[in-house]
Amino acid sequence: MRPRRRTRIIATVGPASQSREMLETLWRAGVDVFRLNMSHGETQEKAAVIEHIRAVERKVGRPIAIMADLQGPKLRIGRFADGEVRLETGAPFSLDLEDRPGDMRRVHLPHAEIFEVVEPGMQVLLDDGRIRLEVTERTRTRLVTRVLLGGVLSDRKGVNLPDAVLPLAALTAKDLRDLAFALEHGVDWVALSFVQRPDDVAEAKKLVAGRAGVLAKIEKPSAVVHLESILELADAVMVARGDLGVELPVEEVPGVQRRIVRAAREMGKPVVVATQMLESMIHSPVPTRAEVSDVATAVHEGADAVMLSAESAVGDYPEEAVRVMDKVAQREEPDAIETGFSSTRLTHNPTAEDAISAAARQVAETVGAKAIVTFTTSGATALRAARERPNVPILVLTPRQSGARRLCLVWGLYTVKTRDVDSFEEMYGKAKRMALRHRLAQGGDRIAVTAGVPFGTPGATNVLHLAWIAGDELAGAGDQQISMRTGRKAAPVSR
Repeated sequence: MRPRRRTRIIATVGPASQSREMLETLWRAGVDVFRLNMSHGETQEKAAVIEHIRAVERKVGRPIAIMADLQGPKLRIGRFADGEVRLETGAPFSLDLEDRPGDMRRVHLPHAEIFEVVEPGMQVLLDDGRIRLEVTERTRTRLVTRVLLGGVLSDRKGVNLPDAVLPLAALTAKDLRDLAFALEHGVDWVALSFVQRPDDVAEAKKLVAGRAGVLAKIEKPSAVVHLESILELADAVMVARGDLGVELPVEEVPGVQRRIVRAAREMGKPVVVATQMLESMIHSPVPTRAEVSDVATAVHEGADAVMLSAESAVGDYPEEAVRVMDKVAQREEPDAIETGFSSTRLTHNPTAEDAISAAARQVAETVGAKAIVTFTTSGATALRAARERPNVPILVLTPRQSGARRLCLVWGLYTVKTRDVDSFEEMYGKAKRMALRHRLAQGGDRIAVTAGVPFGTPGATNVLHLAWIAGDELAGAGDQQISMRTGRKAAPVSR
């Protein structure tokens, strides 16, 4: 059995990690979710990787989640006559719709929609912000700018417009093809790039239609502005610090990260911190001390997951990078739990669901229970339990394999697919057996059990029971009748 780490680890799959043997090695090192970057590679390669992951899943007997990360719109300039130019600070430079090679005075910008919304005074960033321009004049076909930060600019470099909300859908034609492929092959999460507004998430949710979780990548200033509305629609969010660090002043990114993590946890939505977490380990077997502190900070803030990108996709030391994340998280989690996490103070809604979930954590800590066991159909009961960040493992029992996989992204959950229960007696017995079988408890221990009734149908979390596991039996006798029920029929919402 793997260590009981609560913070999840996501690893991006690429040439360094796409073999079945390496995928199994990375899972055993601590990976919970494998990310497929749909910006690179062919679909045939992705199909093979998915089959390898499912083969590993069958071998190890544990659910493994797969995330398809869609590319989103890519804004790029055209080409230069000589391949590159040097732009001098203070010099004029134009971006236009003329499809011809550029020079030190102008270059083609093949995105007509940009010219509709950019206004004088706005900034245009090129090559990940290495070149900064300020718009001084706009026509329907041309942006005249002044170079704020010059340098060498070459063919096909990326364009960022931090001050503008672009009239572009988050899903391109390529994304729609990749989305269809991903859903056909049973991925568990779809990561949505270039999210600017809540409508982008709503459109993706409509297309996915419940077949996977939709994760919104927060990488644009407009998404930060609309964070709460995006969180209400999305199933999870990612602090995508790559583009976010380009479009925002770098000194603002740590504060924005804390805000996103805090808001996501307050709403009970999983949140991922990503990009450059162990960047030096692409070519080094050990990280920098600053990178270790960065991972530890994400753990202390209460992030559900931390992510490796190039480190595991193309790096020389993918296994070592996973093990570093695993060790840092295990070392930091006890202190984070004891101090209540640095970024969040939860407020609870006056509902039975929140009351039962909060009580489960408090009861487990007060009586020294070894685990919280939760029965769930849709996953909502498990999400509420994880939101509390208890100091004991959360064993999640669900009848749906898809649900067990999807919950691999969530902090502290140990998911098991098992047949649903039909009665209180069956619930208590199964909770004890599964806690014993998965070595979360032993004879003489107590466990806290939460569920929603009626059994067998999605409903609210409305039952809390404290059970004692007898030393000479697995179920039935020895239940300590400290039970809490809301005294009402479960509300018609998913649990």
